[in-house]
Amino acid sequence: MNESPGAGRFAPSPTSELHVGNLRTALVAWLMARSTRRRFLVRIEDLDVARVAAAPAVAAGQLRDLAALGLDWDGEVVRQSDRLDRYADALARLPHYECFCTRREIAEAASAPHADGHRPYPGTCRGLSDADRAARRAVRPPALRVDAGVPPPVVTVHDVWAGAVTGEVDDFVLRRNDGAYAYNLAVVVDDLAQGVDQVVRGDDLLSSSPRQAWLAGRLGGRPPEYAHVPLVVNAAGARLAKRDGAVTLGELAAQGLDADGVRSLLGWSLGLNGPDEAVSPGVLLARWDPARLPRARWTFAWPGDRPAG
Repeated sequence: MNESPGAGRFAPSPTSELHVGNLRTALVAWLMARSTRRRFLVRIEDLDVARVAAAPAVAAGQLRDLAALGLDWDGEVVRQSDRLDRYADALARLPHYECFCTRREIAEAASAPHADGHRPYPGTCRGLSDADRAARRAVRPPALRVDAGVPPPVVTVHDVWAGAVTGEVDDFVLRRNDGAYAYNLAVVVDDLAQGVDQVVRGDDLLSSSPRQAWLAGRLGGRPPEYAHVPLVVNAAGARLAKRDGAVTLGELAAQGLDADGVRSLLGWSLGLNGPDEAVSPGVLLARWDPARLPRARWTFAWPGDRPAG
């Protein structure tokens, strides 16, 4: 009897409309999942914006954009703001301690940040006495950090495109001092609960993979297959952002490029079709080969300004 298929996922945060870079990653995630007969899930990662009034409308717009490109998903859309009990249960199962350090103190004491912005924590608060903790708690609420151990574990994961990625697991934050659960905890808890065994996302998050793989093991699960997509950048080589002009589906439509045209543009950027060739999601799926994914970051340009070929 065959095992039930796993799942891939796309998990945007409803902070703004999806831009071309987000949509390209979503397309690759969909192609990876569908080509391996996995379920494709959509999860709204709204822990940071759950109290923002516009977040539900932004999330609804993100789902419309995915549907407009022809990217379907399986089951109900999950929202992290509905899953706080799961994160609390996971935190209670992990060794952790209170941390009172400010961002400035960590920046001054820690080494350079990783590509995902994470600064390895030097363990400053691990050995505080009960009296010290009580005194500091009276000044500011603590964050909660996992106690990964001394010396810190070193974990290697395999990425489909980057190969072996090795990282040291520091005492990273599980819950911030404002009470919000941290991304590294929530994403691992959700992936394990949803049966996600394939994680496709931007390569700016590659360096977080060893931490998350280690955490998956501590919570009784197995790390997923990782596949980090090269980012989309602007003409200056910086990561594409809303400030770069007409980069969302709605903005591109206003400039005369409809959803079918955007899908063709994204497929062209992945080497799956010619410039301006009309392609359906099914055609892109039939042509998809992970080994042929361009390894360089893609510089986005309006179709009329891009080089031929």
